[in-house]
Amino acid sequence: MKTKPRVLLLSASSGAGHVRAAQALEKAFSSRGDCVVEHVDALQHVSKIFQRLYDKTYISMVRRAPELMGVIYERTDQPWHHPRRRLALDRLNTAPMIRLLKRIQPDLCVATHFLPAEIIAWLIAKRKLRARNAIVVTDYDVHAMWLVRTVDRYYVAIDEAAEYLAGIGVPREKLQVTGIPIDPLFAAPLDRSAARKHLGLDGEATVVLVAAGGYGIGPVEQLVKDLVALQKPWQIAAIAGKSEKIRKRLEELASGAGTLPTGGRRLCPVGFTTEMDQYMAAANLMVGKAGGLTTSEALARALPMALVEPIPGQEERNADHLLEAGAAIRCNNLPAAAWKIAKLLEDPARLARMKEAAQKLGQPGAAAAIAEDAMRLLD
Repeated sequence: MKTKPRVLLLSASSGAGHVRAAQALEKAFSSRGDCVVEHVDALQHVSKIFQRLYDKTYISMVRRAPELMGVIYERTDQPWHHPRRRLALDRLNTAPMIRLLKRIQPDLCVATHFLPAEIIAWLIAKRKLRARNAIVVTDYDVHAMWLVRTVDRYYVAIDEAAEYLAGIGVPREKLQVTGIPIDPLFAAPLDRSAARKHLGLDGEATVVLVAAGGYGIGPVEQLVKDLVALQKPWQIAAIAGKSEKIRKRLEELASGAGTLPTGGRRLCPVGFTTEMDQYMAAANLMVGKAGGLTTSEALARALPMALVEPIPGQEERNADHLLEAGAAIRCNNLPAAAWKIAKLLEDPARLARMKEAAQKLGQPGAAAAIAEDAMRLLD
């Protein structure tokens, strides 16, 4: 009896998006039944110092020095520059991951973060691994850190990303435009009324979904205060993510926010949730960050976005693409954000155009499409 091929998905928890993309792919590969799939967080297999640098430093910099993030992003975005120096540093710190890969000897590796992608490419080039190597880029632009020579496939979000890679020397036959992989749940149609009923949200009011991201990063509390102060007939569902502190503050705000004319609560605080597909189906507008995964989920639900203070670097570039497509507005100044959101919600025709643009850009079946194509690499 023929053994099923082993598929190893490698993410890195230095930001929730890389892990969520790999989890979506894990579901897609598992549902096929023609392979054995395993998902590994690469940061659990590196030196402790390196793990802290990647994880804690990233979150800390996003919260306290986003401008520095932007400077680092731009300065390191030099295609094919200094790969040997970077590889030497990564190899020094990823010995446990290298041992893991050699032990598992997968048939197919799919990386949703550039760190494991680079290590896999080096092992294949040195003939210490015989796997096929696929890389899934989790933003709309492709930063130079994603670039490796020994790769069988790049899966990218949009046509422009593929053209960019082709323009800097990646063979076109290695490029596939699939969208960013999101949970297959987003590919299933979901009625707005049913989603609202399930979540206990108002059936008639405009619902504004405010999302802080998985780590509760962003000016959520002040933004929610400003939206509540407008006393509009909207219901605000505010997702605090993993931040218990923000959730408690939102609960305090909710107690004084009053009710809608229909009797429903004006503000509905939510902690960490696994039901974002339901919340996005229920909402008329999402307000939040411009992360690749969150925005891809919103697009899959044809949900217009108001992007608040995107993090310099990849989030700003993501925002640019969404603005260009007409699926989002951008709020650069927090004190004016609530006013700008209100102006949009008072213009139903504009909101409808944004919804249509989001629907055109959405790729709810990205995870399944990647799994289908990647398995063909083993033929």
